[in-house]
Amino acid sequence: MAKSSCISTAKLFFLSSLSSSFRLRYLTTATTRTSLSFTITCSRNITTRASKSNKKKQKAKVVVTAASKNSVAVKEKRRTRSDKALDEHAIQSYVGDGGAAAPHIPVMLGEVVDVFSSKPLRSFVDCTVGAAGHSSAIIQAHPELKLYFGMDVDPVAYEKARARIDAILNGDSCHPTSDLKTHTILKNFRHIKSVLSEVDKKLLDTGVDGILMDLGMSSMQVNDPQRGFSVLGNGPLDMRMDPQASLRAEDILNSWPDTEVGRILREYGEESNWRSLQNKIVKTRLRGGLHTTGEVADLIRNATPGTRGGRQGWIKTATRVFQALRIAVNDELKTLEDSLYSCFDCLAPGGRLAVISFHSLEDRIVKQTFLDIINSNEDDGDEEGRQRSELRKIRNDNGENEPWIKQMIQGYRGAILTKRPITPSEEEERLNRRCRSAKLRVIQKVETE
Repeated sequence: MAKSSCISTAKLFFLSSLSSSFRLRYLTTATTRTSLSFTITCSRNITTRASKSNKKKQKAKVVVTAASKNSVAVKEKRRTRSDKALDEHAIQSYVGDGGAAAPHIPVMLGEVVDVFSSKPLRSFVDCTVGAAGHSSAIIQAHPELKLYFGMDVDPVAYEKARARIDAILNGDSCHPTSDLKTHTILKNFRHIKSVLSEVDKKLLDTGVDGILMDLGMSSMQVNDPQRGFSVLGNGPLDMRMDPQASLRAEDILNSWPDTEVGRILREYGEESNWRSLQNKIVKTRLRGGLHTTGEVADLIRNATPGTRGGRQGWIKTATRVFQALRIAVNDELKTLEDSLYSCFDCLAPGGRLAVISFHSLEDRIVKQTFLDIINSNEDDGDEEGRQRSELRKIRNDNGENEPWIKQMIQGYRGAILTKRPITPSEEEERLNRRCRSAKLRVIQKVETE
């Protein structure tokens, strides 16, 4: 009996152990399966997420690429490059023997002639006559021209312009029946009203048919180191357009407060490294200051990090600094803004003002001033005035076909004929690299009923 009891107990213990072992194995297996399942599930989730992430990235790349393409398209659309064929015969007169460049090649010569070709031109003012490149073409293209004014503040340009215009009037190229009266004046274009009134006071009432402002520097100015405009040529720190003016670039760098020097570099040169340059300029005063363009160029070269484009990097910085100093010396931006209003006032009904700018600060002023001019003095709430403005818009749209006019902006006092500025053709840029940044904008005064 005892033996039987022992056997029963042993069986029970064995079954119990077997059951526990089985449960343990089951649990272990189940755990392994769960773990494996969890691992597979996590792996699938991670793979799915990675796949989704990759798809999102690919979509993002597609979107970015599309956006980039659209951006490029927008940039191309905003740039109204001239499609006018370059007149090689006209340009040839500005090229010396052996293809050497002459002192100055007028920018967008054919485009400027086109601006004033749609209507008879009886009176014309070239506010920046320079070497008379544009003026010569205008005089030769308009035998009906009766009155011409050529203005320039630079005495060297003034003398060259007089000689060239006299040669045209006395040569065979001028129309034989022309009784053109020419006036060349050594004054800044800010004095356009007084210049016209000195010749004929009635001109301020009747106005002139065309006015041109070419704001670029001529090559003969840049190429003369003694004028102080050249980055690469060593000369005095002058930069005066008018030699009779008192302020020079040397005075600004050596005498003006450091905050003013920094402001000029920042606002007029749009130079990002202006603060460092300001500090270095002020420190040179302790060693006698800066007196030549070469000294300024050396300072900029040493202050420009080598990672900013090497030689081209410091030259670009120097170009911006020289631009800033030139603008400050000649008070160019304020003079430009005031003169744009004066020039528009001097236009006859239907007359046109064309302006060629060469950097963003100038172009911004021209663009905004044109908008202010055509929208000023508009009668708010005057339905009849708005109808008259709309009628003028219809007449302009249905007028003579001028292919260079792509889009217009009509206002109460006139119309901007170049919603987007015209830039030189690729062919002209290859011939004259200094014209790359040029922009032509044109405004027309409203015609009277």
